[in-house]
Amino acid sequence: MQIFDYQPPSIPWLDIRYKDRDIIVINKPAGLLANPGKALATHDCAITRVQKLFPEAILVHRLDCDTSGIMVFARNKKAESHLKTQFQDRKTKKVYIAEVKGRIENDSGTVDLALAADKSNPPFQVVSETGKAAITHYEVIERHPEHTLVKLIPETGRTHQLRVHMLALNHVLLGDAFYADEQTIALRDRLSLHAQMLTITHPYTQKQRTFFSKHPFSD
Repeated sequence: MQIFDYQPPSIPWLDIRYKDRDIIVINKPAGLLANPGKALATHDCAITRVQKLFPEAILVHRLDCDTSGIMVFARNKKAESHLKTQFQDRKTKKVYIAEVKGRIENDSGTVDLALAADKSNPPFQVVSETGKAAITHYEVIERHPEHTLVKLIPETGRTHQLRVHMLALNHVLLGDAFYADEQTIALRDRLSLHAQMLTITHPYTQKQRTFFSKHPFSD
């Protein structure tokens, strides 16, 4: 079992990309939990940092601790309900950028493999015929001698979905402390996964809004 040594980034500011009467959008740094766990040390997280500036802020979705990128928060109960329904009904569009080990040969493709929790080794996930449906589309951005920069577009939002789907293709994410070997972990000082784009329907205007944060990887 992995021992979680939580050391959140010490930056004293939030990278706020947008705010209005209903929503707040930030660019979450890698290494910051989306919401607190039971341990006191995990109280410093994305939602508590946002609430220091906007006490009314409500968490509506999550990014893995080691994943950076766009997160949206609600500022009232009506917006919370509207946004959570969009995520549950797969009405949002998410685009991630990742660096994976090896050269992906196909320019694009789809991974359609159901996932389930590895009950003997939480929080790991595994491909399982009896698991929940999980679908990820991918598009190669750039190939390097030892790794590939790739765009990942999930239809579903399962735990560790992008990591496990890439692992299933034998292209584990660089810096992935859960699923990669020690050599691949050492290639990066963080998980090479970034939530670059999120499209939602604004809970008040009912218009589509897209929020973007350029990935920090080379291309």
